[in-house]
Amino acid sequence: MINKTLKLVTTEDHQQIAVWEITANEPQQTPNDSKDKHKHKHKHKQNLLFIHGAFSDKTVCLGIASYFAKLGHSCFIMEWRGHGSSSQPKENYHLEYIAFYDVKATLNYLLNELNLGNLHCITHSGGGLCLTMFLTRYPEYASSINSISMFACQAFAAATTPLSYAKILMLKAMTRRLGVVKGKSLKLGTMNESYYLLSQWIDWNLNQNFTPYSPTPIRRQLLRLARLQSNNRFLKKTGTLTTPQPFDYRTLMPKVTTPIYAICAKGDSVSPPKGCLKYLQAFKNSNNQWREFSVANGNLEDYNHTRIFLSSHAAKEVWPTVLNWVQQHS
Repeated sequence: MINKTLKLVTTEDHQQIAVWEITANEPQQTPNDSKDKHKHKHKHKQNLLFIHGAFSDKTVCLGIASYFAKLGHSCFIMEWRGHGSSSQPKENYHLEYIAFYDVKATLNYLLNELNLGNLHCITHSGGGLCLTMFLTRYPEYASSINSISMFACQAFAAATTPLSYAKILMLKAMTRRLGVVKGKSLKLGTMNESYYLLSQWIDWNLNQNFTPYSPTPIRRQLLRLARLQSNNRFLKKTGTLTTPQPFDYRTLMPKVTTPIYAICAKGDSVSPPKGCLKYLQAFKNSNNQWREFSVANGNLEDYNHTRIFLSSHAAKEVWPTVLNWVQQHS
């Protein structure tokens, strides 16, 4: 039986962030476990923090968290502000709020209040972006994290062809008018997201940058699309159309020295494999690993953005690779 215990932690900007502890009544043993259950549970027990992405809450993490809990590990799921059991902000917020307030409050709770060691972070999609931004601003926390596993995470490489660029630009135009991005309609998740929140990810991909929040007018991006179509070249040939920013997060990503395992899916159009690879390469760490799951690579399916994280096939062949990564860095 899986148990879920809620703890609300307070951020520096006075939001209540839900941190769920996931435990199993009778942890299972792996084939390599010692016959001494007590020895196994305490010698090899690790602490894992799961961070979901947009259009979702703790439910997308429950499957993989339960998998680890049944093996005797301590598991925690953080829910973004405005999601699940976390408080609903009265004002709009973007991804930096989640990174610099929500993630910080959660890690402070785990590391300082609970005094946890052997901490590993497992993220899906935007959860990995938020963790990255947090660690670039607070690199001192990296030494307390043994490893990171990022599922389907990229920020600036989903619009590298005229067609993919046009699709994301159309998404921006439509959702800007509606003020909301409908997760169910787009088959991205069970929740809706505000245009204010998602526009940051949209602009990163359209502009091929990874900068602090700074909205880009659609008209500039329309001009860029026209240039792409006329030249039939990738965006890197055209340059960006935004005003230069003080910095790009990519310049700070090499400061994150925690080993990262990047998991991508062949059928993922939100975080395409090449985009995930480019994102991982920005850390410039030879200890990081990248893996694409696909039928061509001998896997069970060409996973999409969500199935790579929570499907039954992922449970069979993807989750065990994360377990191996955690064990390697325990």
